[in-house]
Amino acid sequence: MAGTQKLLTITTSGPGLYEFTDQTARFVVDAGIETGLLTAFVRHTSCSLVVQENADPDVRRDLEAFFRRLVPAADDPSMDYLVHRFEGADDMPAHIKSALTLVSISIPVCGGRLGLGTWQGIYLFEHRNLPHRREVLLHLA
Repeated sequence: MAGTQKLLTITTSGPGLYEFTDQTARFVVDAGIETGLLTAFVRHTSCSLVVQENADPDVRRDLEAFFRRLVPAADDPSMDYLVHRFEGADDMPAHIKSALTLVSISIPVCGGRLGLGTWQGIYLFEHRNLPHRREVLLHLA
């Protein structure tokens, strides 16, 4: 079996976690593959992908706050060592956050459905301040 693919476009409005579990689940069901592996890959270097709790929004807020503290903007005095600043104070920190997380995730497909746990969701983790249109390539085999 060769597998099937779909390109999702996720519109962001600034830093944060943008859930796309529903679109991914529909893709899996429509593909009709009972057992397999879904790979999601984000085609950008300043955002990332995470599987995270989707029940309590405080989890997302706390994750966002943690990453802001872990990797502040380039204009913060603690980040004065950064050289790459051409695209703004949020750009190089976004690349660092992306390097610390994942640009590709794999999720088992069982019984024709995503093998996620009860409270798990799939998120694009936007690290830039301005709105973006992010592409996530889904591959199911």
